[in-house]
Amino acid sequence: MTRKALEQVEALSEQIAATAPDSEALGRLSDESVALIRQAGVMRMLQPAEFGGAAAHPRDFAETVMVVASNCGSAGWVCGVGGVHPWEMALMDPRLQQEVWGENPETWIASPYAPQGIATPVDGGYRLRGRWNFSSGTDHCDWIFLGAVLGDADGAPADPRGTLHVVLPRRDYVVVEDTWDVIGLCGTGSKDIIVEDAFVPDYRTVDAAAMADGGRAAQVGRDETVYRLPFWSMFPLGITAAVIGIAEGALAVHLAYQRERTPMTGTRIIDDPYTMSAISEAAAEIAASRAQLLDGISRLYDLADVGTPITFADRAVTRRNQIRSAWRAVGAVDAIFARSGGNAVRRDNPIQRFWRDAHTGLQHAIHTPGLTYHATALTTMGIEPRPAQRIMI
Repeated sequence: MTRKALEQVEALSEQIAATAPDSEALGRLSDESVALIRQAGVMRMLQPAEFGGAAAHPRDFAETVMVVASNCGSAGWVCGVGGVHPWEMALMDPRLQQEVWGENPETWIASPYAPQGIATPVDGGYRLRGRWNFSSGTDHCDWIFLGAVLGDADGAPADPRGTLHVVLPRRDYVVVEDTWDVIGLCGTGSKDIIVEDAFVPDYRTVDAAAMADGGRAAQVGRDETVYRLPFWSMFPLGITAAVIGIAEGALAVHLAYQRERTPMTGTRIIDDPYTMSAISEAAAEIAASRAQLLDGISRLYDLADVGTPITFADRAVTRRNQIRSAWRAVGAVDAIFARSGGNAVRRDNPIQRFWRDAHTGLQHAIHTPGLTYHATALTTMGIEPRPAQRIMI
């Protein structure tokens, strides 16, 4: 059952690919693209069963995102980011879940989680204000997760280390038009969000730290395995799956193009051992990236499934490998793009869009290697990383 969406996406691949130019031109997913994603059920894979979701294995979710992204990078990105939000919503207060999905279980939820707002405690909740960047797919969403730091009585940041995830309905925030003018992932419509002064009741908030280690499920009475996984293992999964899917799309376009290509040297590409070797090496790197990403989340799932605690070391290794898989896949895209000839830069050649999308996806904060690599190396040496080195793990 949980692989139904994957099968649907595979069946709709050509139609999804056909929407990519329109989404790029619009600066958001086209209505047809959104309809296809809804038809396949991608956004409901990690939604709880009581609201019609699949509570799927995260491996199946990642593979589905990869297929979408291999046809349209922007659509895959929105699925990878937005598709994780139902997972976190399943760990929120049941009153909030009912508000979001009670009347329409197809409702999409946006983000971002970066703590770019200030939440000041008041009776019954918080007053929220701020401006956030990069709200992917936000035009198609009716609710949003936002990150915020705690504020003092004057509304100034009180403790940058104390952060919340807060949830707002569309009426309480503004999507700022014309704030997504970019060179890649253009169709994601990752626009800015402004909140002037919104009241957020307590039950629509959660301490970000409570999500980090997978312990939230026990607190809210969830026993499904997928909800016992750590936030910083699940959220990066969808994003990196999109990047790897984009790399797979670039490879497929490249292979189709090189099959019949004869450059000015007069030697057919299929008879050029140097180029063919480079293609095989790039394909192997992309395949390794896929395998490493899926292996990491599957290992964590297996631990959670049998009730074995997921340690910081487990999380760190998974994050390290997830980051490396993204960089490896994009490096492979560079290798094949460099061998695609001058026609690769033409706007009507989809490989240039995959190349731009891949590099833009790599720019996401969760793909920054420094701190995570450092913390993982320390952990494998038996040295406890400092708090600042444990960010996003």
